[in-house]
Amino acid sequence: MKRQIIALGGGGFSMEPENTLLDNYILEQSDKQNPKICFLGTASGDSKDYIERFYASFKKKNCIPSHLSLFKGHTDKIEEFILQQNIIYVGGGNTRNMLVLWKEWGLDDKIKKAYSNGTILSGLSAGAICWFEEGLTDSVPNQLNKLECLGLLKGSNCPHFDGEPERQNCYRDRIKNGEMKGGFACDDGVGLHYINENLESILSSREKGCAYRYTLENKVLCEKKIEPLRLAK
Repeated sequence: MKRQIIALGGGGFSMEPENTLLDNYILEQSDKQNPKICFLGTASGDSKDYIERFYASFKKKNCIPSHLSLFKGHTDKIEEFILQQNIIYVGGGNTRNMLVLWKEWGLDDKIKKAYSNGTILSGLSAGAICWFEEGLTDSVPNQLNKLECLGLLKGSNCPHFDGEPERQNCYRDRIKNGEMKGGFACDDGVGLHYINENLESILSSREKGCAYRYTLENKVLCEKKIEPLRLAK
C-alpha cells in the first residue's frame, strides 16, 4: 500500500488563498477522480472561520470536502469517518493542544490506521510537524520548544523558516546542542512530499523559498539548502 505525507512549511488556502498550487498538488496525488478530503482544524480550536475558508476553497475543486471537529462533533463514528477519507488535511495552530486532544480521543491511532490503508496525510505548520518524531513549536506563547510528535516520519521539522525568522537560529542551535534530532526546515510555500516514509520531492508554490536539511556530523552542524521544484501556475 502506497503511503504518502505532504508537509507544508506554510501556504495553502489559509495563508495564500489566491495561490492554490500546493492544495491542487495535494489533491493530484490521490488516485481518485474526486477524492474525499477531510479538514482537521483541531489546532485552531476548530475555528469556524478556518473551517469556512477550507470549504470556500475546496468546494471549487474536484473533490468532496468535509471536516471533523472535536469541539463541535457531528459523528460518534470517528474511526469509520476517518477511514472513509482519501486525504486528511491538518490546519495550523497550537500543535501541543492538538496532539493532546487527538490522543484523548484516540484520533492519533485512527489517523495512523488510515495512513497505513493509503489515506494521504497533509497539512501546514502544526499540520506538518505533527507527522515527524519532533517539531519546533510555538505552542507556548513567546517560546519556541521541541515537541514530541507522532513519529510517522524520522527526524524533526520546522515550518515558517523565512516567515518567522526567529525560528532559524533556535532550530539550528537545538540540533547542534543535541536537543533535537536532525531534520528539515521549510520556508512558507515549500512542501516535503514523502512516499512510504522516504522523501520523494520538495516543491514550492512561490518563486522564492527553499528547504534546508540539518544534520549533526562529528558534533558539527551541517546545513544543506535545497532548491524545490517550482510548481507552475
